[in-house]
Amino acid sequence: MRILVVEDDASIAEPLREGLLRGGFEVDLATNAAEALQATPADLVLLDLGLPDLDGNVVCQRLREKSDVPIIVVSARGEEIDRVLLLELGADDYVVKPFGLRELIARIHAISRRARALDPRPNQDLTLGSLHINQRTREVLFDGRTIELTPREYDLLVYLAQEPGTVRTRDEIIRSVWDEHWWGPTKTLDVHIASLRKKLSAELIQTVRSVGYRLLDPTEPTT
Repeated sequence: MRILVVEDDASIAEPLREGLLRGGFEVDLATNAAEALQATPADLVLLDLGLPDLDGNVVCQRLREKSDVPIIVVSARGEEIDRVLLLELGADDYVVKPFGLRELIARIHAISRRARALDPRPNQDLTLGSLHINQRTREVLFDGRTIELTPREYDLLVYLAQEPGTVRTRDEIIRSVWDEHWWGPTKTLDVHIASLRKKLSAELIQTVRSVGYRLLDPTEPTT
């Protein structure tokens, strides 16, 4: 597994690189945004926000626009608003400095397992009324329009669409779409649901108060 470490502080970047190499990963290092955006494609990106030439938020957004590569943000900024913003921009996880190498590697493995485990029927299209999901190409159409989703938004939509009408609890969704050992704020689920509603339809995903969410089944009779 090749990891791109984007970190301008050599006192952090080099020990991190050495630790990941000992953990069995291949590691490329970028010390600024320009190098990160021009780097050889990696299997996962560790992105520091405090870069000298461009804000890490912008780098995260640009990486997500051109690739589905998992992104773990590594930053000293620990406020919830920062985490929510990065998740909205397409980051998959957020680690606050200082952090332990073992925790970081555990998160890397968790994201890798999740990527392999999702979409258990990758060649099967899902069609629900105006919603069409091609699991082979990860293309989403709604009312004939192509909908651009972040990788996590796509995973969340597929999880709900695989059993339309079924209520999924918040814990079930977090365990299946994020990770069973998720450390982050559960509010990120609400952020992604809100984004899906904005991109698709406000009525498509129903909130079941104090329980979770469900994707409405268009074949289900209304009452």
